[in-house]
Amino acid sequence: MEMSTPDFIKQYDTRPNRLFLDYLIYPKEVIGTLIKSYLTSMIVTFIVLGTGLYFAFKHGKKLFYPVANDYKNKLILFLPVAFLLFLGARSSLTSKRPINASNAVFSVNQLTNCVGLNSLYTVAFAAYSIKNEGNAEKMYGKMDINEAYSRVKKYMTAKPEDFTDPDLPLLHIQQPDTVLKRPYNLVIFLQESLGAEFVGSLGGYPLTPELDKLTKEGTLFTNLYCTGTRSVRGIEAVVTGFLPSPSESVVKLSNSQSGFYTLADGLKRDGFDTSFIYGGMANFDNMASFFNGNGFDNIIDESDFDSDGKKHAFKGTWGYSDEDLAEKANEYFKSKGDKPFFSLMFSTSNHEPFEFPDGRIKLYDKQKNTVKNAMKYADFSIGKFFELAKKEDYFKNTVFIVIADHNTRTYGKHLVPVHKFHIPALIIGPKVAKGKTYDKLASQIDIPPTLLSLIGVKSETPMPGRNIFKIPAETKGRSIMQFHDINAFRVENQVVILQPFKEPVQFEVTKDTIFKPVKLDPELAKDALAHIVTATDLYKSRKYKLRDSKKSK
Repeated sequence: MEMSTPDFIKQYDTRPNRLFLDYLIYPKEVIGTLIKSYLTSMIVTFIVLGTGLYFAFKHGKKLFYPVANDYKNKLILFLPVAFLLFLGARSSLTSKRPINASNAVFSVNQLTNCVGLNSLYTVAFAAYSIKNEGNAEKMYGKMDINEAYSRVKKYMTAKPEDFTDPDLPLLHIQQPDTVLKRPYNLVIFLQESLGAEFVGSLGGYPLTPELDKLTKEGTLFTNLYCTGTRSVRGIEAVVTGFLPSPSESVVKLSNSQSGFYTLADGLKRDGFDTSFIYGGMANFDNMASFFNGNGFDNIIDESDFDSDGKKHAFKGTWGYSDEDLAEKANEYFKSKGDKPFFSLMFSTSNHEPFEFPDGRIKLYDKQKNTVKNAMKYADFSIGKFFELAKKEDYFKNTVFIVIADHNTRTYGKHLVPVHKFHIPALIIGPKVAKGKTYDKLASQIDIPPTLLSLIGVKSETPMPGRNIFKIPAETKGRSIMQFHDINAFRVENQVVILQPFKEPVQFEVTKDTIFKPVKLDPELAKDALAHIVTATDLYKSRKYKLRDSKKSK
């Protein structure tokens, strides 16, 4: 476990934890990634383990086996050994409770907090702590559920008269900018790991010339933050608009595998064709199950690429390349004719081990398979998709958004490394302002209600996110972030951080990286807690859904 830890820390900036367990159920992808990116570490580990086992079998009996019939010494040694074992397991005789992982929390740097533990313990503790998932009251504090919903609603753009069902607390009517007889199509091109630091137009590395050019054709979000650090959390935010919760993403939880609101569920009721298009296997991270149960008519994944009889650009560890995805999606959208459609496209190329076809880009790094080169290739594929789409009739009737699920690595010296949650989003489509930027602080959960307002459909939705283009100028920007089991609630430059079993703390943030401790604002802390409590209640009580009957117009 300890020998695997340096590579895990390098990737996730923490000791092995729940992520370590989650990935064990995907041996194909994980083994492929390990072989291609961590082969040297694996070889060294097996050599050390093999050497240890050799000496254990060869010399273990002589070194460790007790002398036969030496009961007197055994009895004498038993008492101090038993005491030391008990003390070692408990780590304290003065506290009412034995030591656990939370006792290691003393710094605002989360890696510093866990580095003093050992990895077998952190993984075992993560497995043990699964029983606490979703127990917001136990982990972060209690709040009356009606107060929680009230506090969440004050951050929404919906007015009191817009709410439609007392049994579904957040269900409300959202009016579009203009009601259209034939609504616009909606395409979400979700980019794996494309953090703002890799986007030239956001001041990052010069890796996205295609996306930068496209900013002249739409509205670029310059101050948008993702809700988490995993793809399923990004999918949760942009497809369902659900709040990040103490539990795993709803994509993987049992209560949300059917009857849970998604854009696909809502738009399917309005006559849209709904699809998920992905170059990898859709069963990864339980995506296929979640999408099948919540409104997606068609799931197109690696198996469809395998069987279509066409020559493709490249197939790697995680599936087919992004340019293959672009071509497959374009062909699918062309086939829809006059029927409106909603689709989620999900990229794979900018994912470790960062594989992509030769000859597409001028490499940024000399070594090919690096994160920066993969990002540049992903950008190439974004350009290719729009190049194809612009030649088709559906293009002029479609609202597109290119948005990241999260950053490639989330790490930093603070409890929540806010700068690593900064992501790009670009909306292109009819009546979308061209060459403009939206600079107010916003959250990933604000994107789906904003998209609904642009496509010309009157919607009933439980989404707590804001319709960004309807926010009054005087309203303060807000974002919500979750880093492992730490939650950050940010309003402008004030961030309240909630940690399990600890009192909330507040910081004033400058340039996303300078954290100045300030006196806690009790109301802001309650607002932060309210969003966690609300997410837990919505999931457990199954209230994040549309009404069973056809929604009213």
